Amino acid sequence: MFSISSIAFLIFLASISFLAFKRFRRIYLNIQLGTAWTPSNSALDRLKNMVLIALGQKKMFSRPIPAIFHFFIYLAFIFTQIELFEIIIDGIFDTHRFMGHVFQNLNIEFLYIGLINFIEILSLLALIATFVFLSRRNLLKLPRFTMSELKGWPTKDANIILIGEIFLVFCIFLMNSADETNTGQYLLSSKLSFLFANTDELTKIFLSKVGWWGHVIGIFGFIVYLPFSKHLHIMLAFPNAYFSSDHPKGYMAYMPEIHNEIIGMMEPEKATNTSADEIKFGAKDVMDLKWKNLLDAYSCTECGRCTSACPANMTGKLLSPRKIMMDTRDRLEEVGKNIEKNGSFVDDGKKLLHDYISVEELRGCTTCNACVEECPVNISPLDIILQLRRNLIMEESNSPQEWNAMFGNIENNGAPWKFSPSDRGNWAVN
Repeated sequence: MFSISSIAFLIFLASISFLAFKRFRRIYLNIQLGTAWTPSNSALDRLKNMVLIALGQKKMFSRPIPAIFHFFIYLAFIFTQIELFEIIIDGIFDTHRFMGHVFQNLNIEFLYIGLINFIEILSLLALIATFVFLSRRNLLKLPRFTMSELKGWPTKDANIILIGEIFLVFCIFLMNSADETNTGQYLLSSKLSFLFANTDELTKIFLSKVGWWGHVIGIFGFIVYLPFSKHLHIMLAFPNAYFSSDHPKGYMAYMPEIHNEIIGMMEPEKATNTSADEIKFGAKDVMDLKWKNLLDAYSCTECGRCTSACPANMTGKLLSPRKIMMDTRDRLEEVGKNIEKNGSFVDDGKKLLHDYISVEELRGCTTCNACVEECPVNISPLDIILQLRRNLIMEESNSPQEWNAMFGNIENNGAPWKFSPSDRGNWAVN
């Protein structure tokens, strides 16, 4: 028979699960709006990549100091899921420290105590890291955290999660220290148990429950908030790393649309029946991008490492690779809401190109791959930039005069220079 507490918890759990499922389903459907894309490397190679990049945090350690603090939070997040499992069991069956009793009955309670102590140590390290990150963003104001694309909601989003982390750690220590009975079993909480030395047993139970429910509300609130936040990368970093391209840096994918056009001209019998209106060169909106590009957009951590390494941005140009990813995600969200409201996409007069990302930003890119190399979760802003730039040039004929002169020379002379192919060897003769 379920108690009132159990019923309340089950209703809470069901509501949170429904809201989270609804949101994650919308994100999945939004990513599916992209065009087809298939990775070229083997599943084993992709799995290895995921283990190194997402699980092992390999690329984070190109900047060791923030990487170490991030690793504290990352480890605490992973191991507190064990405690979360116990909390869910306790909530459903109205028990208290279910796993502790199981371990006690098996005469291995020391393992449970060791696990709680390990989680407490990780929680303390995560708390220290949280204050460090709050300071870097709000006191030190590092340049990559004060750029224009982070004004407003992105800055609030980052701070909300960090403050939420502090709240969760507080609830863990409140619950554990209220449970502590001066036996010294809990390494850190036992140091706080003096706060409850003159407290009666009922008050201790009440405070333990406050910490327990605070932890539940914090965790479940985070689950609902997560898919609306940049911290969605906690989950999407894994599939994003798994589907990362294995092409060498600097590789530019050919355009099958051009290939098919040339084949059709050279061998008419192999020409497709696709009308000219259906052929698209490059991408103008999010639906024209590959689904992997859209997964990239949702996986973006907004850390700004890409932008801080971008030579175009360093020299004062408008381009910010982080903004490219944020704009792509914002436009995709807008398109998703449009579809959710109307059943199918209704033209809203907007496009990713021009309305979100400007021509000046795209032309600033030098295709150096610095942003791709720096990203800790293997996102490629460059791929989106190239596809949008291709659309500018091939669909709109929108390119600088210098580029047009080069294109004309290539078309007429087979080289970027304005002289006949027959004169190419003259420099060697003279």
